[in-house]
Amino acid sequence: MFKTAREIAVVGVMTALLIGGQLALAGIGGVEIVTVLLLSFCVVFGPLRGMAVATAFSLLRCFIWGFFPTVIVLYLVYYNLFALVIGVMGKRAESINKALFIVLLTVTACVLTASFSMMDNLITPLMFGMSARATKMYFMSSLPFMTRQVICSAITVPLLYYPLYRAFKAADRISEK
Repeated sequence: MFKTAREIAVVGVMTALLIGGQLALAGIGGVEIVTVLLLSFCVVFGPLRGMAVATAFSLLRCFIWGFFPTVIVLYLVYYNLFALVIGVMGKRAESINKALFIVLLTVTACVLTASFSMMDNLITPLMFGMSARATKMYFMSSLPFMTRQVICSAITVPLLYYPLYRAFKAADRISEK
């Protein structure tokens, strides 16, 4: 998968960027930059490098926020699925109209963002053995947060995708030299 130290460095720098972005916005519930950063990276660098970043991010972020088994499982499953879906979509980017592609990316990011909360609503109650009533309350309490995250994705993806895409394309050309 990785043939050069530069490829490993690209994954490392992107992982640090995701952790830094998450840390910078941690105090604002439901507002995040990780989705659009990882999305743009996966379109340019593909699903395998995206999954390497997703795995490194999912594990290394624990050194800041703690090693919680439910969160580790959620992040490993969700972000690797995210990288795979978006990375595969990125392979089709050249053959699709740019405006249509950004709409598809935005809708996909919003659906995946909502699925993050839905996965959490399954994983956490199962791992903690919550009752049906507690599971329902957990689900209901996640809806406002999920709504803010989906709105954030609906705004940041069309706004930031192309500038980030161009920056990652430039980084890809530099890393090939």
